Amino acid sequence: MGIVQGDQMILNIGPQHPSTHGVLRLEVRTDGEIVSEIKPHLGYLHRCFEKHSENVTYEQVIPFTDRCDYLASMNSNFGYVVAMEELMEIKVPERVDYIRIIMGELNRIASHLLALGVYGLDIGAFTPFLYMFRDRERILDMFELTCGARLLYNYMWVGGVSHDLPKDFEKICIGFLDYFEPQIKEYNNLLTYNKIFIERTADVGVIPADVAVSYGVTGPNLRGSGVKWDVRKDEPYSIYDRFEFDIPVGEGQFGTLGDCFDRYWVRMLEISQSVKILRQALKDIPDGNVHQALPKKIRPPKGSVYRRTESPRGDLGYYIVSDGTPVPYRVKMRSPAFTALSCLDEVSRGWMISDVIAILGSLDIVLGEIDR
Repeated sequence: MGIVQGDQMILNIGPQHPSTHGVLRLEVRTDGEIVSEIKPHLGYLHRCFEKHSENVTYEQVIPFTDRCDYLASMNSNFGYVVAMEELMEIKVPERVDYIRIIMGELNRIASHLLALGVYGLDIGAFTPFLYMFRDRERILDMFELTCGARLLYNYMWVGGVSHDLPKDFEKICIGFLDYFEPQIKEYNNLLTYNKIFIERTADVGVIPADVAVSYGVTGPNLRGSGVKWDVRKDEPYSIYDRFEFDIPVGEGQFGTLGDCFDRYWVRMLEISQSVKILRQALKDIPDGNVHQALPKKIRPPKGSVYRRTESPRGDLGYYIVSDGTPVPYRVKMRSPAFTALSCLDEVSRGWMISDVIAILGSLDIVLGEIDR
C-alpha cells in the first residue's frame, strides 16, 4: 500500500514480493514511476549466526555457515575451514585441496545457474529458468552422491572433508561437463542475445568502477564494472594458483560499462571458466587419505585470523578470534551480498520501478548471507 507525501508516493516492495530474492523489504519513494530513493529494510531472515558461533565449538560452526549463503554452501564452508586451518597452522593433504576446489567450482556453477535463471524470470523469460534449473539439478545429484545432501552440506571440515569422493565420481563429473558445455551456447541463444532481455538490461543500473569500489562491491558485480579483481587470482588460497583460468570483466557490450547486462554477462562467462578449472582439477587429482590431517580436538591457540575467499557472490571473509578454548571468542563474516545491496539506492535513483527489479536481480543477493 502506498503512502502519499506531497507529490511523491512511498511504496513497499516485499517482504513477500517474488522479485526480492529473499525476505527483503524495499521502501521505495517514487515520483510517478520514477524512483527517487530506496531504503532496504533487513532482518526478516536474521538467525544470529555470529552470536551462535560464540556459543558452539569450532566444528559446530560449519553447519551454520551452510545456512548463510544457502545457494553456495560449499563456498561458505570453504572460506571458514581455510581460515581455521590458517589459525591452527594445519596443512591438508593435496587430495583434500583438489576435492575442495572441485566442489567449490561445481557450487559456483550451480549458484550462477540459479542467479541467471531467476534473473530471466524476473524480467519475464520463463524458459531459460527451466533449462538452467534442469542442469543445476545434475550438480546437486553429484553433491548428494558425495555427502548425502543437496543444499546444506557440512562437507568441508577443518583438516579435511567429511567424505572422500565416491567411486567413479571423476567419470560422472567429466560426463556432466561434456554434456553441460554445449548447453551454455543454448542459454546464450535463449536469453543473452534475446532482444527484449538486452533492452531491459543494457544501459540500466550502471555502477561505475569508482562507485563499486567505494561501496566495497566485489565479485561479479565489481568485475561487471570493469575491475579485474578476483581473490582466487589476486590473493590465492588453497591451490588456486596451480590452475589456468581467466577473470571475465564487463565490456559494455550492448550499453554502458557496468550496467545490468555486464553483471549478467560476467556470471555467464564465469561458468565457462569454472568448467575449465574443473577439467584441470579432475585430470590432476592425486590419491590420498582425506581424513589424515583432521585434528583430534579443535582448540586453536590464542590469536586471530582474517581470511577472504571468492564465493559466487564475491569477497567472502571470516574474522575468527580465539581465546584458546574449544569455543570461538568471536566469528565475524564479511558478506559480499551486503555490500552489493548497500549501493542499490544510489544505482536505482532516476530509474523506473520495473528497472529497479532488473537492477536488484543483477546484484544476485542472498538474504541468508546479508542478515546472518
